[in-house]
Amino acid sequence: MAELPIQGGITITRVFEAPRELVWKEWTEPERFADWFGGGESEVPLSTVSMDVRPGGTWRLTMFADPGRREIHWKGEYREVDEPERLVFTVSDQPGEEAYELVIVAFTDLGDGRTEMLFEQRGQLPAEVYEGAKQGWSSFFDRIAERLADA
Repeated sequence: MAELPIQGGITITRVFEAPRELVWKEWTEPERFADWFGGGESEVPLSTVSMDVRPGGTWRLTMFADPGRREIHWKGEYREVDEPERLVFTVSDQPGEEAYELVIVAFTDLGDGRTEMLFEQRGQLPAEVYEGAKQGWSSFFDRIAERLADA
């Protein structure tokens, strides 16, 4: 896979009222990931989720996005896996291997059962697409917060 020059992106920081190990599991266990990826508006059937969480491992899933249950095939490759501190992977909903974004997620233990998550997405998308992506990811992270509150 050729490396593309990184030109733009987004950064989101969230603090969750949950231990770092639990927040890590939200990103690395298929049952948890399927429940929050897509936020409250989309569905990710667990049967479509495949996650090989190791450097060089791949992940993929199918999302049915509202409105109209549009089918989106997401995929990527794990670049770095440093449990429970850092996860780096590619993400794409495009056919082929050349169009992808790089996602970096860092988890910091704040003590008192709280975790700071620093999320970055970097790549080639136009600024307006990143604005939409930021809103989308924020809704996904709202869903993680709901899940962790119920844990």
